[in-house]
Amino acid sequence: MALSHIYGGTTDAQARRTLDESIDAGITFLDTADVYGEPRAGSSGPAGTNEEMLAPLLARRRDGVQLATKFGITGITLGEDHRGQKSTDGRPEYVSQACDASLRRLDVETIDLYYLHRTDPDIPIEETVGAMAQLVTQGKVRHLGLSEVTADELRRAHATAAITAVQSEWSLWSRDVEAHVVPACAELGIGFVPYSPLGRGFLTGTLTPAQIATDLRGRTERMGAGWDANQQALAIVTRVAAEIGATNAQISLAWLLQKAEQLRVACVPIPGSRTASRMIENLGSADIDLTPTQMDLLDHIARTVHGDRNISDDPRWISSGREQ
Repeated sequence: MALSHIYGGTTDAQARRTLDESIDAGITFLDTADVYGEPRAGSSGPAGTNEEMLAPLLARRRDGVQLATKFGITGITLGEDHRGQKSTDGRPEYVSQACDASLRRLDVETIDLYYLHRTDPDIPIEETVGAMAQLVTQGKVRHLGLSEVTADELRRAHATAAITAVQSEWSLWSRDVEAHVVPACAELGIGFVPYSPLGRGFLTGTLTPAQIATDLRGRTERMGAGWDANQQALAIVTRVAAEIGATNAQISLAWLLQKAEQLRVACVPIPGSRTASRMIENLGSADIDLTPTQMDLLDHIARTVHGDRNISDDPRWISSGREQ
């Protein structure tokens, strides 16, 4: 997602060079979605241009990467206001159509991990996942995933067909999934893929209000009106980073990896970046061992945060808005 226009963007050629360098360094899990990318003029439905950007790279490096993509959001791009309008589609016939469209754009025969990006409130999740399971039977998809599902939705889906991974936001300042979803994943043996594990860049300490003024981050309560108040959360990350001699990003990811281990769930964070140097920097988090005192200090961050994590005005857009 970060290698598209949503956070300021880059060219397709630059994006592929970044990915080439990152793959060479050992980063082999590529996560995209049909709704990522800048829409073409006159187009409707998911933009698909981020998938198209990946196609030339995959033509050269398909065997060396694990490829994930998503379907289900029917808007032309991510970050639109979803209140009062139908913006998801989980109909079985749409599942098949969306998968075929992604395969064409990516120019591959098989997707390693195929997610339902958001649930459709009008379609039982069992019907959507049942159709997704047919994609596995057909050889179009290897594994199934769900994004921003509640624990109940996850259990119902997993009873229909094996779910390999759940992707939802999880980070030092976004902890709501720990209440229900993460424990359900641990119980069922389902992996967790945290998106925005660096707080959409805020936790790195490298952003300024001017940098995010024109993208969706500046429209959120946390990074808009709450920018100044949330500096106290950032200060805690910076303090621990200084103690260890690491970057804020490395500390944030190290905390997440250790927290997942504590909660007994397999975890593969997907921090977004537009540069290979930042992606490679993130790899250093795997070598950091935070002390119990440092973990406790970092755990305190969630209690200091102003504003919630939702990028939409509709509280149901994220799992915590639908949890009972």
